[in-house]
Amino acid sequence: MSESGIPFPPLPHSPGQQRDWREPAGSSLALLLSETARARDGIVVAVAADGRAARALEDELGFFADGLPVLHFPDWETLPYDLFAPHPQLVSQRIDTLYRLPAIRKGVLVVPVATLMQRLAPRAYIAGTGLAVARGDRLELATEQRRLQACGYRHVPQVGEHGEFAVRGALLDIFPMGASEPYRIELFDDAVESIRAFDPETQRSLHQVESVKLLPAREFPLTEEAMRRFRDRLRERFPIDVRRCPLYQDMKQGVTPGGIEYYLPLFFEATETLFDYLDDDALFVVGNGALDAAERFWKQTGDRYDQRAHDIERPILPPMELYLPPQSLRECLNRVLRIDLVGTGDTRAADAGTQPAPD
Repeated sequence: MSESGIPFPPLPHSPGQQRDWREPAGSSLALLLSETARARDGIVVAVAADGRAARALEDELGFFADGLPVLHFPDWETLPYDLFAPHPQLVSQRIDTLYRLPAIRKGVLVVPVATLMQRLAPRAYIAGTGLAVARGDRLELATEQRRLQACGYRHVPQVGEHGEFAVRGALLDIFPMGASEPYRIELFDDAVESIRAFDPETQRSLHQVESVKLLPAREFPLTEEAMRRFRDRLRERFPIDVRRCPLYQDMKQGVTPGGIEYYLPLFFEATETLFDYLDDDALFVVGNGALDAAERFWKQTGDRYDQRAHDIERPILPPMELYLPPQSLRECLNRVLRIDLVGTGDTRAADAGTQPAPD
């Protein structure tokens, strides 16, 4: 029984073992997930049917978690093959979650099922491109400016949102990915003299901090080598006339066009998935209807691919290179510690003893 008095249904004890739970009523699921995460070693991964369900569960977990880490790996909130970029705040949350995951031993990770299907940057990229800057560190401004741009940060006159930086004399203003506020780094010669948060609307400096973590601003590298590799692979994959391919020309000029996220595999030798970021002791709790939602998402992605695959000026990668097909997703889930939430009418499933609130 948990600390809250809710009885625990049986938990799986070895990878590949699956348990069925009747779906808890109302916000009882968030309470049960929190208590389960406290009672065991290893993160609990709550797989939601869609982004709306994931956001609602994250909000409810915030009420019950009481200090327990709650991470959300959100969807880009764009449709497959869209020609515009996801909102910087969503990208910030995604990168911060991927960066933090290896260090989380107890907690809950919420993810929509379509996002669980995504092929991602390898762990080495996320872990290897982060940088901590502290007071007293040496920081050569011109070198750091080039590094930030290679990590996807945008050089702007005034910082207002995640992924932007500005240089004014000996000041470096930056809104790091994963941060709740932007920071102003003041240099004396090449030494970091102070780091202060600032208000992006008024630009006024606020409280001082000792250090700041600078994560990459994109889920793929934008170094000259990476851009060249992207162009080479684009030519290898598709019979394009580079002079008539806006995507190729944009990347040649150092411009990242909208929708570049759907070419992520061309930046890396190999991609990974969220399963690769998680330890063997992760416990997956698959929401009622999530696997059906995965099938619908896969069909939608295939339909959108068929509609766009014949544009020779903007060729696109097939769904298999961007997402796990539903069958592969099921195979991955069959190899982990897993709980499936099923309908309340399934008498074979275990029951947590929760009841809907009275009208």
